[in-house]
Amino acid sequence: MTRRSLLMVANQLDSFFNHRLPQAIGAIDDGFDVHVAMDEADAACCRAAALGLEGLTFHHLPLARGFGNPLAELESLSALHRLVRHLRPGVVHAYTLKPVLYAGLITRRTGTPLAASVTGVGSFFLGTSARDKLIQSALLPALRIALAGRRACRVIVQNPDDRNLVTGPLAVSPTNTRLIRGSGVDIAIFTPASPPPNVPPVRVALAARMLADKGVREFVDAARQLQAKGLEAEFILAGGLDPANRSAITEDEINSWTQEGVVTWTGHVTDMAALNRSAHIACLPSYREGLPKSLLEAAACALPIVTTDVPGCRDAIVEGDTGLLVPARSTAPLADALARLITDADLRHRMGRAGRAYVEAGLSVDAVVSQTLNVYGELLNA
Repeated sequence: MTRRSLLMVANQLDSFFNHRLPQAIGAIDDGFDVHVAMDEADAACCRAAALGLEGLTFHHLPLARGFGNPLAELESLSALHRLVRHLRPGVVHAYTLKPVLYAGLITRRTGTPLAASVTGVGSFFLGTSARDKLIQSALLPALRIALAGRRACRVIVQNPDDRNLVTGPLAVSPTNTRLIRGSGVDIAIFTPASPPPNVPPVRVALAARMLADKGVREFVDAARQLQAKGLEAEFILAGGLDPANRSAITEDEINSWTQEGVVTWTGHVTDMAALNRSAHIACLPSYREGLPKSLLEAAACALPIVTTDVPGCRDAIVEGDTGLLVPARSTAPLADALARLITDADLRHRMGRAGRAYVEAGLSVDAVVSQTLNVYGELLNA
């Protein structure tokens, strides 16, 4: 196989199609043979066919989320090693913590150039349980082995805080890191509503998986406070359940909130552009992110944003210009910021227009694809 080949390693089908597909298509257009390894390869083939996509070859890789049975983890490593040896790709691009770790260890052994997108690494270190700390203590040295001290390796980060993590505890040379801000927004699809949705009520949307780490409970508490004050607003939770996640919120808990009348829950949303165009404010009180695509999509739809002053989230807005920052894990400041936007239409419109301009200026999907292809070119010439 020629050096103009790319193997992308992912561990979630939805994440690949939602966040990485434009990069894969961009690589095909740039002349790469593109292979994708994931656990749900058959389903990925069906989805690609339904979308009319050509040029993607999917390979089954037994790579589950999280770290479990040691024998199963060894099988995942062995299967990926066999695939890399068989395909002999010019570049391997791995996404999220576990694929980055395994691809890093294997490509160090095979000498294959590696692009490692470390989205989610910072969030992983939020865990505070004894099990979390044990896994973290094992992963840090393993990640150093996988990523540090390599010439043909580029570690892609989405925000400056993650770059500090990579160059600090993970010991990656700063010259081998690249800041690419998110996975890009299709600004032709994510456009402002015309005309804007009617008020009242002002509609506030939190678009995320239903996880405590996304600040869902703080959002619900803030909504409860604002409704008690008589503000005419509707609070919307837009996202599916993720029961395998350590911070999962149960369906029973969400149903109790909807029965109380404090929020509306849509479940998983397939048309995020339509959701954003039906809302007036976007909110994500998360504890940590890479660079939240949901906020960039909302900004492209000219929604003002309320989010937390934590890595990733604060990088998705310009404070006071496109949105408002509040402390994480704190309900009262969140409620105050939401109230400010709910009651000030002029401020909402001004911040919304600025948010659209902010995304257009360098956060479009075309910009991100171009930057990613530049990384591939560096690695092929390393």
